[in-house]
Amino acid sequence: MKSSRKIRQTARRLFRLCVVDGRVDEARARRVAQRIASSGRGGAFPILWDFLRLLRIDQSRHTALVESAERLPDDIRDDVTARLAASYGTGLKTTFVVNAALVGGMSIKVGSDVYDGSVRGRLAALEARL
Repeated sequence: MKSSRKIRQTARRLFRLCVVDGRVDEARARRVAQRIASSGRGGAFPILWDFLRLLRIDQSRHTALVESAERLPDDIRDDVTARLAASYGTGLKTTFVVNAALVGGMSIKVGSDVYDGSVRGRLAALEARL
């Protein structure tokens, strides 16, 4: 059985092989995952598990979730999309969701970054201070 360090190194190396022009090539990633799964070698499952973890992390870095209390007009959606692309690079997939619990404002999540400009977030911060 390989050590955890070797497993992580192998998974990272395989992940880097799937990156083309700064983005993960889905076809390559699929082929690599299938090859690992069908190899039948000892330690293949932990390598596959870590490889898939790296793919999920990369996908979350290239996905933005924008929540707002009401449906945003198209011009604001375009502006938000353009500003996120300027900050995080092109190829960012932006999803807009209506969440009435926010009361007002919007909340944006890209990877592990969260920008909360909602009324609900401000009220929660105020409550925490009191």
